[in-house]
Parts: sequence; C-alpha cells; structure tokens
Amino acid sequence: MQIEVVQPGDSLWAIARRYGVAVDDIVRINEIDEPTRLAVGQAIVIPTADTTHIVRPGESLWSIARRYGVTVEQIAQANGLADPSRLYVGQRLRIPRQGERPTIEANGYLQPGTAEADREIVRDTAAYLTYFSIFQYIARRDGSLQPPQDEAALEAIRNTDAVPMMVVTNFENGTFSSEVARAVFDNAEARARLIDNIVATLRDKGFYALNVDFEHVFPEDREKYNAFLRDLTARVHAEGKLISTALAPKTSGTQAGRWYEAHDYPAHGEIVDFVIIMTYEWGWSGGPPMAVAPIPQVRQVLDYAVSVIPPQKILMGAPLYGYNWTLPYVKGGKFAPTLSPKAAVELARDVGAYIRFDPTSQAPNFSYFDHEGREHIVWFEDARSMQAKFDLIKEYGLRGISYWVLGQSFPQNWALLEANFTIKKLK
Repeated sequence: MQIEVVQPGDSLWAIARRYGVAVDDIVRINEIDEPTRLAVGQAIVIPTADTTHIVRPGESLWSIARRYGVTVEQIAQANGLADPSRLYVGQRLRIPRQGERPTIEANGYLQPGTAEADREIVRDTAAYLTYFSIFQYIARRDGSLQPPQDEAALEAIRNTDAVPMMVVTNFENGTFSSEVARAVFDNAEARARLIDNIVATLRDKGFYALNVDFEHVFPEDREKYNAFLRDLTARVHAEGKLISTALAPKTSGTQAGRWYEAHDYPAHGEIVDFVIIMTYEWGWSGGPPMAVAPIPQVRQVLDYAVSVIPPQKILMGAPLYGYNWTLPYVKGGKFAPTLSPKAAVELARDVGAYIRFDPTSQAPNFSYFDHEGREHIVWFEDARSMQAKFDLIKEYGLRGISYWVLGQSFPQNWALLEANFTIKKLK
C-alpha cells in the first residue's frame, strides 16, 4: 500500500501508470467520485504489493526501518545503498515486504441515528473494528439510565464479527455534568441503582464490554470516581465482561483543569481492563484553527500515559473528521462546522485550493475564500496523518486505536488500517 500526493498536472491515469496499477482500483479504494478532477496536494492510497517510501526532512534509514518493521540492512540491500547514512529528501526507497502485521484492537464510537444509517455504518466498518461503542447511555442523578435508540445498530452488529460496547456518560442538558457525577457518587442508593442498571443492560442487550465516559468530574471527586469504578468493575467482571474508561489527554499527573484532574491515569490503569485516551480536539470547533490531533501533542500524552499505564491497556483516540473555520477567528464567535475527510478533499477540489501538509503537526490543511469574500481555513485528516498515528501505535506498543466518530466518510483510513494491522476479533 502506497500514499501518493497529487501534484500540479497529475491525473489518475498518470498516477496509475507510475505504480503499474489500474485506475479503477485507485478509484475504488479511495472512493473518488469524479476521477477526472483531483485536488492538488490530495493524498491518495495506491493498492500496491510493494511499499515505496519517500524520504522526508529529518529522516534516517534507522527511523524509516523502525516505521516499517524491517532492518536498516534489509532496506540498504533492497535499494543497493553503498552508504546507508547518505539519504536525500525526496529519495524514493523500496521497502522490502514486512513480516506479520501487529495485531491490535480497534474501536469506533457510533451515535445511533436512523435505522438505515446505523445499519450502513455497521456494514461498512465492521470488518475493521473489534468494538462498536454505542454512544450514549446517560446516567441520571437518581441512578436511572436514559438509553439511546440502538436497536437497529445492535441487531446489525450481531450479524458481524465485531462486538458492541455500551457507553455510559454523565451527560445532562447537552453537555457533561460535574453535578450528575457527584450526585451519583454521594448518594449510596443512586450509585447502587446505577451499577445495577448498567449490569442489567449489559446482560439484557448482549453487550460484550462497557465504556465509562464520565467527563468534567469535579477535581475533588477524583477518589470518589475511583471508588465507583472499583465497585462497577467488580460487578462487570462478575458478568464475564470487559470494562474500559475514556480519559482526557493528560501530559502529567498534576495537569490542572476540570477536564483532567479527576481522571487518575494510574488508578484507571490498575482498575479497568483498558482505557481509551481522547487524543484529539486540540483543534476544536469553538477554538482557534489548528490540527485536530497534532502528532507532537499526541506524543506528549502518550509519553505520560505509558509511564503510568501498561501500553497494552491503551487505545489511542483518533478523529475521523475536520473543521472549517471562518477567518478571522473570534473567541466566542460562530463555531466551525465539522466535515469528513472526503468532503474536505472535495471542497478543496471545488474551490481550487492547494492542500498543504504541515510537517510539524503531520496534518493537511487548505485555505480559500467563499462567495461572500470571507476567508476560510480547513484542517482535516488524510492518509498521511493517519499513517503517522498508526506509526505511534507501533512505536509505543499500544493495545490499539479508538475512532471518534463513525459515519464520516474516510475510505483511505480503513485501507491503511488493514494494511498496517491485523484487527483482533473477539467472537
């Protein structure tokens, strides 16, 4: 599998000829709707048997070999390199065939919508996922649960080799509520009722696992949250099921802020079976324009996480979307709308924008002016940015990846995921 970046004057015919593959195969794997119209800077996945790597600034043969799971000597021999220390930017290297792909778990959050849409999402992505996380079962202050309309999704999942995971949140009035979490923690009757309701739902609906996504918990309720998780974990394990938590992206144990302080990384790593770290939303719809999941920031979180949680217990979060900001950015102004990676590329094509790739954040972006003369900037994900994330999973030896959120069209991601990993199945 290759990643090719469209250059000025390129055509699918020329790219296909360059790699010796059929145009139709490129169209199919990338789901290109208009094959004669490409965006300059667009990343395209090429279905090839061999791998070719284009040397980037700062890379060495050692770092390239580590990325692909081969040795320096193997690359040097395959390319006839007399002096492996002498590389140049833009050099094309043939990478010898890798050994076995690492086996990981992959999770995707699914927000139930219409029955037809839910079935389509499951049908299109089940082969690439270990878990479908059904978002969300809302915990109320009295310990009752507000379920989503997930019947169609669960029925569709039962007919695949993926398994469903129940997601419980402390949502209230459209956002995560510190008060809801405290009400549950402080009221023994409500706490026991919530645990009973969760366990009953896991059993009755056939969920394989549980994901607890309590966010913005009061910092002073940190130990109460840990105690709640211990009690809940014991009950979930008694049912023979797995339990996980969603964690804010912390870079240290002392990181301040309501989103971070009550998420006790060492305790969660000890209590639950695995954690999902939300390594995204640095660039968010209400904030200033930037990459949603920039690699340096993700790496900082992982550096801390693996120091206190076993790597085999960590699923790294990854976004399946981007944002379209109107400039100039004004704090408190109109939120940037979300768009899928496929829609972002099509927008760049339609407005004639050049897609740039930021080497620091390892993410694509482009700018354009709309019909009213307003400037926009779009940051999104593409094959290159996802490959950078897959490389982190391999480097840190993580349990796998967790996607937020399914339903956004991003065909290159699934092709690359399959090329990089074997996805673990639990049934």
